Amino acid sequence: MPPSPQRSSRWSIIKQEIRALLHLNPTNRPWHLPLLVACCSALPALAGVLYGDIKSGILGCVGALVILYLPAAGLRRRLLTLLACSLGFQLSFLLASISSGPLSAALMLLLITMASTFLTRWLSMPPPGSFFFILVAALASVLPHETEQISHRLLLVGLGSAGACILALLYSLLLPAETTPPVSAVAPARRILAEATVIAVFVAASSLLANALQLHNPYWVPISCAAIIQGANFRLVWQRKIHRVVGTALGLGIAWLIFALQPNGWMLVLIIGLLSFSIEVLVVRNYGIAMLFITPLTLLFAEVTALQSPLDTLMLARFSDILLGSLIGLIGGWLIHHPRYLGRISKQHNPD
Repeated sequence: MPPSPQRSSRWSIIKQEIRALLHLNPTNRPWHLPLLVACCSALPALAGVLYGDIKSGILGCVGALVILYLPAAGLRRRLLTLLACSLGFQLSFLLASISSGPLSAALMLLLITMASTFLTRWLSMPPPGSFFFILVAALASVLPHETEQISHRLLLVGLGSAGACILALLYSLLLPAETTPPVSAVAPARRILAEATVIAVFVAASSLLANALQLHNPYWVPISCAAIIQGANFRLVWQRKIHRVVGTALGLGIAWLIFALQPNGWMLVLIIGLLSFSIEVLVVRNYGIAMLFITPLTLLFAEVTALQSPLDTLMLARFSDILLGSLIGLIGGWLIHHPRYLGRISKQHNPD
């Protein structure tokens, strides 16, 4: 008896998703750009080892993530972009740091997500867009609320960003960008504001829900929600959810091995550099495979800058938070891309 068309269709979809999990997209990204990112990421950790304070060094690594916003453009635009993003990192970290309590933290996260999403989309900034502004805020929101430490932490994040800017300057002088990618068409401001509002509401709501459930690592829920919800279309949102969950599950094995080895400061510097290089090589080719290395790297950052936890607790909390945040992001992505909701805004603005 031949299989029914419905069963064949389902099997075809499953095979298509499996192929997407393993498919490597072509890329023309030069090898030296991931090397630059690795150096920027590892430099603050190296400084922390040399000064005998690895925790402060890894907090500086968070600021160094600004290098991910380096555009393929001339020297002037590169520096202006990195300086503006560094300022955005500082503001995100400061606003999240001064919040106290779940409600205040969610409100700050809502404002930061809305502002960063609107500005990055309005300025046609390519991925990662607003994601790392949200990540910086989420990490800052769970640090112990110690007013006297805020300025010190801001300085560490700023130094990490400054180091990345200096390395980007040297990199740009040695290897200037050969081409500038064409600027994509900007969506109407009304549409951008509507999407930014929905994204911000879902990210903030995920933070509130995570705190209400008293999850051990609540900041991973809004981070995962933000990563999923920002897909260009609903299919991409769905694929990102699958890739993130599968990649995280496998990446936890790598993270477990790293933590079980109990690496010293010098080994941590090397591990951060290798993980950062691997992520930048793979993230444009396959998001799910890149998650194998994103998971242990983010766990390294969180373990040192947030609450200390037993290894098994960290692993289980990380995976459960990913599932919850991804589900919330999937719902938000469906709402954004559903033609009966936000789609009406574009039609009203562009009746043709």
